[in-house]
Amino acid sequence: MGYSSYSSSYYGHYPTTSSNDVFSILSKTLGGFFVLFLIITIALIVLQIIANWKIFTKAGEKGWKSIIPFYNIAILYKISNMSPWLVLVYIGTLIPILNIFAAIALYVFNLYQKINLAKGFKKETGFTVGMIVLPTIYSLILGLGDSKYIGFENEETEKIN
Repeated sequence: MGYSSYSSSYYGHYPTTSSNDVFSILSKTLGGFFVLFLIITIALIVLQIIANWKIFTKAGEKGWKSIIPFYNIAILYKISNMSPWLVLVYIGTLIPILNIFAAIALYVFNLYQKINLAKGFKKETGFTVGMIVLPTIYSLILGLGDSKYIGFENEETEKIN
């Protein structure tokens, strides 16, 4: 009898929560974070599409090409004076063991693409660093700003002359 009165008085002083309540609170919190993350991700994707649309238009390409997956990357490589066929390296990310090397190659290609894109618009080194660190913001500046696409043909003719 002493045991039962002790246990009831012990549990009477502390509020108890069932595991279902803890799971419910945890799932609602994680669900909220997921929804917030999803909203931010969709917003960044939409902003990047808008930026690419304007960049493509300034470079003489049709804007709708910026919404087609993989084709938009090929066009971006082309605008950046790189081979559009480099997009095929993305297939390498699907092959085990080769995917490690393909991922490294894609990282280097995308870095080089951002550098060349800034050169195509005749931007300085600081802007190029911004394109690498905050690509969506600097793509919006490039696309929506007053910068003009100069391209790379002028560089070659200047070197020859």
